[in-house]
Amino acid sequence: MKGVILAAGFGTRLWPLTEDRTKPAIPFLNRPLIAYGVEYLVSHGFDDIIINLHHQPESVRDAVGDGSAFGARVTYSQEEEILGTSGALDRVRHLLTDDDFAVINGKLVTSIDLGAVLGHHRQRGAVATLVLRPNAARERFSMVNIGEGGKVLGFSGYPEPLEDGSDLLSREATGQAGAEANPAPLMFTGIQIMSPRILDYVPRGRFSHSTVDVYPKAIATGELVLAYISEADWFEMSTLDRYLEASVTFLHKQDKTFCAGPDTVIADGSTVIDSVLWSHVSVEQGATVIHSVIGDNVTVAAGMTIKNAVVVRRDLVTNIERGEIVGDNLIVPLKPVKTS
Repeated sequence: MKGVILAAGFGTRLWPLTEDRTKPAIPFLNRPLIAYGVEYLVSHGFDDIIINLHHQPESVRDAVGDGSAFGARVTYSQEEEILGTSGALDRVRHLLTDDDFAVINGKLVTSIDLGAVLGHHRQRGAVATLVLRPNAARERFSMVNIGEGGKVLGFSGYPEPLEDGSDLLSREATGQAGAEANPAPLMFTGIQIMSPRILDYVPRGRFSHSTVDVYPKAIATGELVLAYISEADWFEMSTLDRYLEASVTFLHKQDKTFCAGPDTVIADGSTVIDSVLWSHVSVEQGATVIHSVIGDNVTVAAGMTIKNAVVVRRDLVTNIERGEIVGDNLIVPLKPVKTS
């Protein structure tokens, strides 16, 4: 079966980590993020994979190659201009007409059972099945409205945060009132199974997005766009904060407090906590790194403290959008860590 990984975006919310690579090529626990997506599809039988490219395309090609190392066959679709989540499908529609196919975002790590999603999709004869999950924290993901039988009715704006600034997860954990009265809205995970007939609703030869230009059109004509709701592990790394949060979550599961890439040296007498260090990093004696991401070839000088920040080499960055230059480094602040 065929799978499509959407990997053409600029990764602007992950800047400056995406200055020299595209978002799916950034390392996650010392492996390119897109490697997890390829393995995820292959593990569920989707081993004929199409990856669309635009920004820094060679970073993905170098990470995945022809797919043989993953037990897959990989075809690349190079977009000279960004085509959007469904415009990407239009460009390769001739490769997607044989059978149901999967489409996933290239910025995900998940344990959602894609085989179960496929079975649900085929049993109901849906034109598309979207994997949804409860957005208990009410993050800025569009809400998905569903009706009887799990039919997707449409998409709406971002959810409003709860009035006291809490989220449903913390309310449920502490037994606070209001969790039942304010059920978590549903959000789209970026994982979906499509029937080839969905291509009838994909605009030809132009930019388009599936949730704006395709699914609403299919729903309006009476097609069944189906929801599959899962609460399995799902990590989406579209922002610096989400990337570090996911990394730290996985590290803690392994009883680790940091991840260090190849040829990284951490001197005795230094401190590294809840952080990700890429390749060829040097943390000198007496330096402190807390809840931060340190990019390739960065030196954290002796006695220096980096906290709640992303650090890359200054000479890597063409246009500095934000942050502070300190010596040879550009330091971009992150949100402070929430403490209980």
